[in-house]
Amino acid sequence: MPTDDDSATGWSTPSGADPEDRPSRPPGRKRKTSTLIVRSLAVLLAVIVVGGSITIYLKYREAWDGIGRVDVSGDLRAKNRPPADPNAENILLIGSDTRVGLNGSIGGTGGSAAIDGARSDTIIILHIAPEAHQVVVMSIPRDSVVPILSCTPEGGTPGQTAEPLYDVEQINATYAYGGPGCLWETVEQTTGIHINNFIELTFSGFEQVINRLGGVNVCLPEAVDDPASNLNLSAGVHHVYGPEALAFWRTRENLGTGSDPQRIQRDQFLMASLFQGLERSSLLKSPTTMLSVIDTLTSNQDVVTDSGLTPVGMLRIAEDLRGIKGDSVHFVTAPWTTYTGNAQWINSAEEPGSGNVNWVQWVQPAANTLFSAITHDTTLPKSTATPAVQTVSPADVQVQVLNGTTTVGLATSTSASLIQLGYDVIGTPIDASTDTYTKSVIEYKDAAELPEADTLAQELSNVTLQEDPSLTGSALQLILGSTFTGLSSSSSASSGNSNSSLASIASADGGISGNVNICDDSSAFAGPDGAG
Repeated sequence: MPTDDDSATGWSTPSGADPEDRPSRPPGRKRKTSTLIVRSLAVLLAVIVVGGSITIYLKYREAWDGIGRVDVSGDLRAKNRPPADPNAENILLIGSDTRVGLNGSIGGTGGSAAIDGARSDTIIILHIAPEAHQVVVMSIPRDSVVPILSCTPEGGTPGQTAEPLYDVEQINATYAYGGPGCLWETVEQTTGIHINNFIELTFSGFEQVINRLGGVNVCLPEAVDDPASNLNLSAGVHHVYGPEALAFWRTRENLGTGSDPQRIQRDQFLMASLFQGLERSSLLKSPTTMLSVIDTLTSNQDVVTDSGLTPVGMLRIAEDLRGIKGDSVHFVTAPWTTYTGNAQWINSAEEPGSGNVNWVQWVQPAANTLFSAITHDTTLPKSTATPAVQTVSPADVQVQVLNGTTTVGLATSTSASLIQLGYDVIGTPIDASTDTYTKSVIEYKDAAELPEADTLAQELSNVTLQEDPSLTGSALQLILGSTFTGLSSSSSASSGNSNSSLASIASADGGISGNVNICDDSSAFAGPDGAG
């Protein structure tokens, strides 16, 4: 492991050793290390020059010294770790829901607000491929089941012992019981993705970042009034600041299906919107603005990193992200389905009967295909991709298609497309009771058919889910509206087995790109408690 003094150069000298005794390196590796140093120093020089004074740099160092540090080396066993990619970086982003200090008053009034300790409310792998000028933001549902690994006590946590009898827990429980190092180890061991560093942000830190960056636009297909998160907004586009942005980010139980993966969908649209706002305002090119963000976070102790992340390393990350365009940023969720095992309440972050537990498991082989593509920074076969929110197979979804528009033959052609995608289309395509539908609607009888409705909803970009107890049988009714332009999976299916680049991971796995229309998010709100 590099020491703090030698981390800028990428190696360390054992205590008492002569620097001249360092082993020689292959010329190629030496040039690469030198390139990284030059790039990092160039960023530092640019900050000083643009700021007009060395004061900017000194202030940065002061802010840097205020960042919390956690030594995670006790959980990262070198011989078991996935190999690092020399051409990319993977940063583990953690949103902590600790109720310590200011966070206790802004965590919301419902759900887990009264729970002691802290959990990883948000888990994201930020994959940066600087040479390709691409970024993949992969979210992991906090309710994903993972093996219970042995983790050392860290940062006041008790640690945990591997449980061979009860072999799964929610992934956010790994943070609660073993800190960020345990979460880091679990992510690496279950995905095979080498993590370079972690950055953790609290509720308060999230609010401060949004405020310092001038707020963010969010779009709601219907009015939302959620007392659990204090989100109360009318339908349409709103420019929100810290508290409302956090409420939007955390709203879960009383919106849509109440699931964490659907909350992740909404969060991805918020992240895309924030990126679009930064692109338009050029704030990322302002060292003074970015310094103010860092200063605010460190002054309130709202950000924590691993002890191995150095100032030069942070500057290198900033340099790699600079100039990234919206269409080169891709948001995707680890493919998942409802957990089918016998859930055990061992090391669970929630208590039985809390009403907030919707355990999920990763869909295979789609999940491993996605993880491998990120690990190797290579291609992802579209034919093996599974939509991130798909909960059942299309073959298990019975649906009748109705035309709610004046477009002749729309229900017939759409029925044919659904059959090609594997859906069980029943009955004859017919006209709906009216031809004035604007948004498409999926009608389902009761909550038992909601997983099938969720699966079908992923095929349309502008759709509302609507419960209709008067329906007979288990078949869904898809009523097409005038905004319907085709099924989202049709283009992927027609491409056969052709490979897509890493830049297409988002579309292949049901995700979005940074330049998405933020009002194309209706499926992220659909469900018995959401729109419709």
